[in-house]
Amino acid sequence: MKVIFRVIGKTDEKYLNTGIEIYAKRLQHYLPFSMEILPDVRQAKHLNSDQLRQKEGDALLAQLRNDDLLILLDENGKSFNSIDFATYLDRQLQMPYRRLIFQVGGAFGFSDAVFQRANAKLALSKMTFSHQMVRLFFLEQLYRAMTILRNEPYHNP
Repeated sequence: MKVIFRVIGKTDEKYLNTGIEIYAKRLQHYLPFSMEILPDVRQAKHLNSDQLRQKEGDALLAQLRNDDLLILLDENGKSFNSIDFATYLDRQLQMPYRRLIFQVGGAFGFSDAVFQRANAKLALSKMTFSHQMVRLFFLEQLYRAMTILRNEPYHNP
């Protein structure tokens, strides 16, 4: 199964881009992995938060296939410690889907239509992170999960 980490808009900070690139490259050693960046909504500054969520949601849904497993990164999702996340990831990778998509929403979250389409929601923390920083945090945890599954020495329990 191909794993896709999908986000909206570019990351502005160089230090975040550097970290993101490091973990994205490392992940390719473990599984078919790619990171996809959907463009920001045009004229977003002229939209209210509901309109922006709707436009972003339409763009997200247009990229999905029927045989995609969609997991939203959402503060109200299920939380795991690193070992339990590795176990969860392993179960998801065994599912009969062609692509496993981890989706980060925009600054205002997801539209109702995206929530309805999602197969699951995952929370990295009870804290709220910027939608740019969460990219690095999630990729590091995905990499950590893969090293746990392979019994490699990256994770110190």
